[in-house]
Amino acid sequence: MSSQQSPLSIGIRLSIMMFLEFFVWGAWYVTVGNYMGANGMGDAIYWAYTVGPIAAIVSPFVLGMVADRFFSSERVLAVLMIIGGAVLYMAPSVVGENGEGSKTFILLLLLHMLCYMPTLGLTNTIAFSHLKNQEVWFPLVRVFGTLGWIVANIIVSKVMGADMTSKPLLVAGGAGVLMGLYSLTLPHTPPPSKGKAISVRDILGLDSLALLKDRSFLVFMASSLLICIPLAAYYAYAPVFVADAGITNPAFKMSFGQMSEVLFMVLMPIFFKFLGVKRMLLFGMFAWVVRYALFAAGASDGVAWMIICGILLHGICYDFFFVTGQIYVDQKAGPAIRAQAQGFLVLATQGVGMLVGALISGNLINAIVIGEGAAKLQTWKEFWIIPTAAAFVIMVIFMILFKDDPKGSGKVSEEDVEKAAGTEEMM
Repeated sequence: MSSQQSPLSIGIRLSIMMFLEFFVWGAWYVTVGNYMGANGMGDAIYWAYTVGPIAAIVSPFVLGMVADRFFSSERVLAVLMIIGGAVLYMAPSVVGENGEGSKTFILLLLLHMLCYMPTLGLTNTIAFSHLKNQEVWFPLVRVFGTLGWIVANIIVSKVMGADMTSKPLLVAGGAGVLMGLYSLTLPHTPPPSKGKAISVRDILGLDSLALLKDRSFLVFMASSLLICIPLAAYYAYAPVFVADAGITNPAFKMSFGQMSEVLFMVLMPIFFKFLGVKRMLLFGMFAWVVRYALFAAGASDGVAWMIICGILLHGICYDFFFVTGQIYVDQKAGPAIRAQAQGFLVLATQGVGMLVGALISGNLINAIVIGEGAAKLQTWKEFWIIPTAAAFVIMVIFMILFKDDPKGSGKVSEEDVEKAAGTEEMM
């Protein structure tokens, strides 16, 4: 951290970064399913939720090679956000009547997410590089990302009433360009591996695989991947379910989950002190089980309070598992492979897990959720039972196999990296 900048000044700058980062995503991601349904693309909604995971699978290459080696993180962030914002702004222009142009629309969403997804790891890398006492300060900075998501949902849903229109995509695109310009003002974060010779190991981000020698880290990564399979159903179809249940301004109501995120993000340092990593992660997974169970129980009659309570649980679901997981990964990896390790987490969760989940949930929706009115709500109940059961099984497996490491041992060493690279010559 620069000696000329106070911790408060750095914290404010990083908080604005997080606000804009998640404003962009929140502005379009919650409404796109209802927009597609209103424009003849209902059967293809799940494809819009595969583009992010596909991009997440690619992002470790950007984080592991480009951001770690050639360019400062804030400059890579700026370029990606400007290009991605411009593409997203253009996406609605290709949609015609009765869903014409849907394939081109999905391809433009994919191009946007190929630019956007690496920025999740980049913003974490910038924040972790300039914050001290991360367990205290990172949640306080990261909470502004949640506020950005909330404000975006309020603007496009409550203020503009635009859940079924293209306006959220335009708002998000413009915000992306603004975020790119702001990124040029962020604290300088040089590439940690500058000057190091390029190898296959570096291009593929294999240094971070050395972390998997720790059984608990392996269990954590496997559980993170698996829990994202049922999570995909929430992101893709909860807003559609809320609208079918007769609840107005669905994106605004979905933002209640992010509002609860703010509360639990601020309280996270206290929970860390008394619960530790394992209990934090378990509470997050258990909240997912309860959330899907509430959706299933409230679906048949469109019970608003059950559905809203399920949404409110998102704060525990996200903060206790994902934010805790980001801190856990950073503690295990250390500065040498910080960007690669965060990219590896993105690959497993937002990539493979969410991709598999989107494909499974999309096909289940198209097969199960049919009909109109009360009959359709009954099929929603049948659908939500499936992620409830899946999340419960994953939680139990994690509880049995994961061992907490309060002292932070198990951090990857240079020797571990060399061992992980032992087969490089054969590749």
